Amino acid sequence: MKLISSGIEKVRAFDLPAGIRANGESVRTPRAALVKWADKTNQGDMFYQVYVNGQYAGTTVDSQQKQMIVPVPSSFESAVQIEVFAVEAEHAHTDLSKELVSPPAMNGRVRISLLRSQKLPSDATAEIYFDNGTGVIDYSQPLSNRSIRIWPAWQDKTGFGMSRFGAGDFGYDSAAAIGFGKGSFGQGQFGLDADAIEWTSPPLMAGVYKFGVKITDGAGNKSSASETEPITVIPAARPAEQVSISSFDKQTNELVLNIA
Repeated sequence: MKLISSGIEKVRAFDLPAGIRANGESVRTPRAALVKWADKTNQGDMFYQVYVNGQYAGTTVDSQQKQMIVPVPSSFESAVQIEVFAVEAEHAHTDLSKELVSPPAMNGRVRISLLRSQKLPSDATAEIYFDNGTGVIDYSQPLSNRSIRIWPAWQDKTGFGMSRFGAGDFGYDSAAAIGFGKGSFGQGQFGLDADAIEWTSPPLMAGVYKFGVKITDGAGNKSSASETEPITVIPAARPAEQVSISSFDKQTNELVLNIA
């Protein structure tokens, strides 16, 4: 891994107000936070990167900088996750979010990945169904009222008739295809099938759910259902509000908080 977490400690985030009103109240939007940290290993000429909810937020200018102001979302349903990592100079300005071990909570949402195979017709759509926690999927009503278009434009699908005549061989000439390097590397087959679509569900209550997918072509013909294994959904806990420090014992390093 290029992200190094060992040695980084005392990560703290301070909410920065956008302004102060005449009555002394602070203006909280747009929101920004001052992030500070310490590095007990003193990792030489390493740079530091900050990630907010799994997204790259910025890189320090050198190894001496150990604080940064980053934008944070106004999240009222779940806590904002801020992480700091050390990186080699060659990766200083590279987004390495795919290496994060613990991705941010989806807050009660489920993400389903569909392989966009070249075998699917150019006018195909996908519909997602679920069991609403009952264990039996109801295929009479999709979870979303809007179908997922497999091919947003005809140029996205390859093959005879999809390219300029004479520009390639008959059959799969690969013209205008998603293909290797533009799709989802590692989640599908090499070549023209290395492309995936991700669908994210609406917020769900805590429970165990099963999802099913059906593909429909332009003539209305539906495929048989492909179903997931049971998926446990646990929404993230709401962040604490009106927290104040009651006492701190420096000898025992014990902090007591009051929550209103």
